[in-house]
Amino acid sequence: MRILFLPRSYDRLMPDRPIVLLANDLARELLLTLTGPRSYDAPDPKDRGPLARLRRVLVDELHEAREQPLHIPEPVDDRLHAIARRLQDNPADNTPLADLGRSCGASSRTLSRLLRRELGMTFYQWRTQIRLYHALVLLADGHDITHVAHSCGWANPSGFIAAFTDLVGTTPGRYQQQ
Repeated sequence: MRILFLPRSYDRLMPDRPIVLLANDLARELLLTLTGPRSYDAPDPKDRGPLARLRRVLVDELHEAREQPLHIPEPVDDRLHAIARRLQDNPADNTPLADLGRSCGASSRTLSRLLRRELGMTFYQWRTQIRLYHALVLLADGHDITHVAHSCGWANPSGFIAAFTDLVGTTPGRYQQQ
């Protein structure tokens, strides 16, 4: 996942709510370039013009892109589906996979194989994505970072900040300020 923060001057060109867009190859490459090493917080002054032009082309490409539904990957298997509902209803649930498996009649090994086959990820990765989705919603609603961390299952804010930064590319505080 890559996140690019755009200047406020682009507000009128962008949707007024969070959405997922199906980006074409050009938009993908622009996003990779704009979130790559040349674009960190203090870009080289000679890169500012080119980076600004690339941002404008990306905005133009995204303006033409089709909107996709915003969702977490949903498993098909009934056992995984039951676990998904439980975790989405309570993202702070720290029940280990083995215990979740007992509640739906499957071993942790079976559930791990199903997760890999259906979603292409581990249980830990999947649960983290569910938690981060809820965290993004809570942060957008203006909740403080400590509340969000505990509401989404992290034992402390520093663990949440590290996971959020690793997956989103910025700290929760900076995300809220954007």
